[in-house]
Amino acid sequence: MELRCNETLTPKAKRDYALVRAAIDTGSQRAYTELLHNYRDSLYMLMYKMVNDPYDAEDLTIEAFDKAFKNLHQYTDDYAFSTWLFKIASNNCVDFLRKKKLHLFTIDRHGEDEDSSYVFEINDDRLNPEEHLFFKEKNEQIRDFVNQLKPHYRELIELRYYEDMSYEEIAQTLNLPLGTVKAKLFRAKEMLHTIMTKNTI
Repeated sequence: MELRCNETLTPKAKRDYALVRAAIDTGSQRAYTELLHNYRDSLYMLMYKMVNDPYDAEDLTIEAFDKAFKNLHQYTDDYAFSTWLFKIASNNCVDFLRKKKLHLFTIDRHGEDEDSSYVFEINDDRLNPEEHLFFKEKNEQIRDFVNQLKPHYRELIELRYYEDMSYEEIAQTLNLPLGTVKAKLFRAKEMLHTIMTKNTI
């Protein structure tokens, strides 16, 4: 039977629709691969423009395809597959940026004058001077907060900030994918932020 789709679609959109149907109806890995190949570079560039970070852009590109492929049955030919895919990616990126927004707060340093404090940016994936100093000082109170984390989260925090390891070094040390390390470290910092907030009010 001939595959029929919305006649208002462009030739490229009709090509993509045929690939979508092949992926859904027969589970064709070739179809998935072609869809990925067709839009990977352009989607990555969009993500990079939105987050201005190559590592985050790469993660977001992968996440967008993952979400699209898992929900491929929801796609209809009312519009081009590319439009649907880029909408998923954009919405996911907006959520990511909202979660990544910095939460700045101050913690008094033990035994020093009250004007002296640490400024810690919990949700920033990159080390900054204040964050680096915050962990390198190994303040007793901060170490207590870190120790309240679950062991696997505590290990990530210690490797990243006390041992000064890069994401790549942590991934190699723990034998984990780089994306997993970044995601888990982001979660660990969110949990640490919650613990510290509760204990400094």
